[in-house]
Amino acid sequence: MSDGKRAASAPWIRTRLRTAPGAAVALAVLVLVTAFLAAAFPRAVDAYETKGLRHDIRLADAGRSAVEVSRPQPGLELPREQREAEARSPELRRIGGALGKALPAPLRADMSSVAYGVRTLKPVLATEPWLPRPDTVPPQLSYTAQTGLKEHARLVKGAWPTTPDAVTSTSRAVRGAVTEETAAALNMKVGSALRLPTAVGGPLTVTITGIVAPRDPGGSYWSADPLVRTPSLIPDPASPFPQNYWTGTVLLAEDAGPALLATATEPSLFWRYPPDASALTGPDGDRLTAVVDSLESGPGLLKVRAIAGDTAEVLTGLGHIVQANARMRDAISPVIAVAALGIGSVAAVVLVMTGALIAARRKAELALMRSRGGSLRGIGGRLLAETAVTVVPASALGLLLAVLAVGEGRWWPAALAATGVGLLVCVALPLRTTLQHIRPTLHGAREDMVSARPSRRRTVAELTLLVLAVGAVTALRRRGTSAGGTDLLVSGAPVLVALIAALVLVRLYPLPLRLAARPMARLRGAIGFLSLARAGRSSAGGALPLLALLLALATAAFGGSVIAGIGDARDDAALTSVGADARVGAKSERATLPDELVRTVRDLDGVRNAAPLRVEFGVAMPETAAGDGGAGRGPDDSGTDTGPGADTGGGDAAGARATTMVGVDPASYTRLARTTGLPDFPSGLLKATGPSAPLPEGAKSGPERVLPVIASPAVAARLGKEAHAVDTLSGDFKVQVVGTVERVASLASTNFLIVNSASLEQRAPTTLLLTGAPDPGKLRAAADGNGEEFVVQLRSEERARYVNTPMQAGAERIYLAAVAAGAGYALLAVLLSLLQTAPERKTLLARLRTMGLTTGQGRRLLAFEATPQALLAAGGGLLTGWATIVLLSPGIDLVPLALAGVAGSDTSPVTLRADLWSLALPAAGVVALAAAVAGVQAWWASRRGSITELRAGDSR
Repeated sequence: MSDGKRAASAPWIRTRLRTAPGAAVALAVLVLVTAFLAAAFPRAVDAYETKGLRHDIRLADAGRSAVEVSRPQPGLELPREQREAEARSPELRRIGGALGKALPAPLRADMSSVAYGVRTLKPVLATEPWLPRPDTVPPQLSYTAQTGLKEHARLVKGAWPTTPDAVTSTSRAVRGAVTEETAAALNMKVGSALRLPTAVGGPLTVTITGIVAPRDPGGSYWSADPLVRTPSLIPDPASPFPQNYWTGTVLLAEDAGPALLATATEPSLFWRYPPDASALTGPDGDRLTAVVDSLESGPGLLKVRAIAGDTAEVLTGLGHIVQANARMRDAISPVIAVAALGIGSVAAVVLVMTGALIAARRKAELALMRSRGGSLRGIGGRLLAETAVTVVPASALGLLLAVLAVGEGRWWPAALAATGVGLLVCVALPLRTTLQHIRPTLHGAREDMVSARPSRRRTVAELTLLVLAVGAVTALRRRGTSAGGTDLLVSGAPVLVALIAALVLVRLYPLPLRLAARPMARLRGAIGFLSLARAGRSSAGGALPLLALLLALATAAFGGSVIAGIGDARDDAALTSVGADARVGAKSERATLPDELVRTVRDLDGVRNAAPLRVEFGVAMPETAAGDGGAGRGPDDSGTDTGPGADTGGGDAAGARATTMVGVDPASYTRLARTTGLPDFPSGLLKATGPSAPLPEGAKSGPERVLPVIASPAVAARLGKEAHAVDTLSGDFKVQVVGTVERVASLASTNFLIVNSASLEQRAPTTLLLTGAPDPGKLRAAADGNGEEFVVQLRSEERARYVNTPMQAGAERIYLAAVAAGAGYALLAVLLSLLQTAPERKTLLARLRTMGLTTGQGRRLLAFEATPQALLAAGGGLLTGWATIVLLSPGIDLVPLALAGVAGSDTSPVTLRADLWSLALPAAGVVALAAAVAGVQAWWASRRGSITELRAGDSR
């Protein structure tokens, strides 16, 4: 303008946001949710790894987790005063403080539980006549003068041990204390005196002046050396006969250490540092392992010796604890990476689909700007600005919410993930939109699959991607998935399989639709033909929406199968341990259950079936059979079965000579096997007839009596078809194998014989297995009412033992979130693909209504049109999920997720299996949602008049 004033114009960004606030809010919400999930994932991984590391260190035995620095007593070549000074508290405290400060990061000590002092390494034979001697063997006692007794104990009787005068190596009288448990077990009381022999002069007398009780019995001060708190009755290794003797520890006064230097007990100076796990994080595990290795035999040990002396050494089991935690982390990480990469790929595709939808809605607007001289750079810059105004705050808010929701974790991986989401949206939307307007487009040109055939460049690109994906899957299949650690090729298996399926299906699915449309064209109605023809040309069935659906369904199926596999593994482990829904047995292996107890328990409410078993361990196999192969290993000759997984089926001689015999009632055991899912039991083979008929009351079983038995495959292979004599507590007889089964209830052993208990000389059961849901309180009351001690085990309680450790719980929560996110993104992909063609559908219905199409026919038309694409996505998702599980299952063991950390649990590999519900439910949800959206679109279109719709959306 001539006056230099610029024409007033409305700001572009404000105008656009006011024009389409709904689209901006929807995009912001999508970016917010995606940024939150992307930022929360690395923080959640860090959080469960951190909690898992702290949990393992805190729950480990204090003797293993503590870092202990020890060195022998000062050399005898040193002056006596110097030796005594090094064993006194001031010098020990000075060295202890220096050692605590010298511990390298991230290792930190819990200074409130640090203990240091002088102790004896060689127990002393206590000959006082008032001490207990269980097998005429006198007890052996250790002595320690360590700091912090008053802070970690409370005085029960007497007085605290003190040193009224300075104690030296020539002192022959000191004071001490013992715990309540030590005093009770060793008959000690206030005033008791113990004598230690010395190298020169008379014995050292220790007078018990006080009895104390630990303030924290489970703390490191008392648990690092359990004998300080509780005495122990142990077998004498030097005796040819089984003899036991007591061993314990006496706590001397804090400054009484120099007196021990004169004894022949190998006195040692020590400094014990329990680790402080509160500041450790999951990523610190590798550094902590390196630090411990350095302290044990590396530069760290040189620093320790520079402070504590040249003979000092560091002893700790902390490195093994951290390494075990790292092994579990490495076993879980590949499974988590599959979920992360799958959901991340789905989110990226959905974001790109959102950009495509926005670009399609604004195509006419941007084409007009382009025709009036707008440059691609200018259009792209404006689109970038208006997108960033919405996306950047949404990404920042998603990051903030992730930090607040997941409290522990590094911030920079979360920040990178949220930033990546924002950059993807800010770049993808302007780029996708501007690339469509490089060349002018004809107004009103068709864009369906008939007229818009793929270009040669697109065909070459798709073929290249297809060849690369097939090659990667082939290499993965040949190499295997059990290499360990996180492998991007393994983790990307769902993406590769989904990419192959999407590229193939998007090219193939129009062919059957066109073939089906030909017979439909001959029919009288036009709905079927029109719906199939439109389904074959619809742009909603492109590769991008199909890829998003296949990825989401495959990831959801994989995650659901993992979660179902964890539950199944825990259920199987609990069933293997208990044998049924409940189990009643005696504490002693050879004790039997009274008939009254069996009848009482069988009549309890909730008990559907009671199967009495007579279990006898350590049954000697015939010598001829034992030497035939030794295919399996049973419990040892002591008659103890060490629980699930104890019998490994080894081929040693001991295993070949012993097995487990189980006497059952065939009828009740068959019902039990059928209820609990055990292999079919051929009960008819164990009929108590003929030579195996029940014996009269009080009759003895003859050695020539032959009983039919059902054996495990390993035992059956050793015994063959001949009859073999066996000697058991239930009688002497011969056994002949008439059948085999893989498993027997309540035993994890692979070496067993099953016999009809009615044929035994001694038939009283040792175990009672129950199915149903009996009341635990009434069941235990019935077991305790017989005056004897019986053990009641419940399958539900055993199942509850497999409680998640923090690492297991965190990984399982991530998979639950992955399943939910996969389902949500799948539904969102369906909505986006249908919304992209919603205006075209509404215009079509309006035109057809002017030709006489009824409302019901319009609904059927849209439903029939959406059904082929939904079925394609559902079927492809089923196939992709199944192929992903088959591809990855050989290298995935669910034991670290399901059973790790539970003592006595079966640790045999648990492979991943396809879960039908995890495959079918998401696929069925896609079909149902597509039908619902089509119905809603038809209903909404019918509410508007045809003339209004055509005027509003007519593009001619």
